[in-house]
Amino acid sequence: MLIDEIKRLKKEKNAVILAHFYQKDEIQDIADFVGDSLALSRTAANTDADIIVFCGVYFMAETAKILSPNKKVLLPKKNSLCRMAAMISYDDLKQYKEEHPDRMIVTYVNTRAEIKALSDIIVTSSNAEKIVKNFKDRKIMYVPDKNLGLYLKSKLGYDIDVWPGYCYIHEFLTRNDVKKLKTEYPDAKLLIHPEAPLDVLEQADFVGSTKQILDYATNSDAQEFIIGTDKGIIHALQKNNPNKKFHLLSKGLSCINMKRISLQDVYDALSKEQHEIKVPEDISKKAKVALDEMMRLS
Repeated sequence: MLIDEIKRLKKEKNAVILAHFYQKDEIQDIADFVGDSLALSRTAANTDADIIVFCGVYFMAETAKILSPNKKVLLPKKNSLCRMAAMISYDDLKQYKEEHPDRMIVTYVNTRAEIKALSDIIVTSSNAEKIVKNFKDRKIMYVPDKNLGLYLKSKLGYDIDVWPGYCYIHEFLTRNDVKKLKTEYPDAKLLIHPEAPLDVLEQADFVGSTKQILDYATNSDAQEFIIGTDKGIIHALQKNNPNKKFHLLSKGLSCINMKRISLQDVYDALSKEQHEIKVPEDISKKAKVALDEMMRLS
């Protein structure tokens, strides 16, 4: 059986398998750790594993490599890319920095390593507000997610410019989606990821990262929830809360690239040690400075 073979190879090669919340159910179930991308990378760095198999998208595996330079990091599916991360290039951000030297670059973790290397500090959806509060008197460029950047600007009132990038599954959520689902499930709490547009976030009972949404639903006395993020989180929500009900805010909440990885891909990655992630040393060192600054302030 494929699952048994994966477990055998994992033990034989001293590997650890990581799965993001947005992965397929069977991938989450085979993983040693399931979570948000940075938390997974930090967890893997603290293990004694020789190999990290990261079931996610490319930038996540890159971050794992930056934090674990002496471990072999494998991405089971070579073409697992993040569309948001592709919406900003090294050359464009470098030009922006040259033209706007007064703005510090606050960068979402959902970016490639070379973008992190140009950044002053990295943030995640769970700590962005806490981190940015340290820079009240600074002019900020938030890259690349305009929605999370505009959410911070609205909430804090700071001088924040935003890059025109976005997560394509969250970007197309609308107030009509909210109205429809709230009409259908009037007693349900509405939990939304901050990558959604501001006018949608303003309707939420809670705005937070995928893990924060999971924790909120688990700790809440409410029994029914509308979830405004990728459908992959429903698996963890239902496992943690078998007696609660969860409804997706929109049928379109499913990232294609996050669902590409199969059990066969995980097996192939382990058996052949293929699709290894490598980050140039100079890029890795600069990116780690920005990541370390985030960890210092979070």
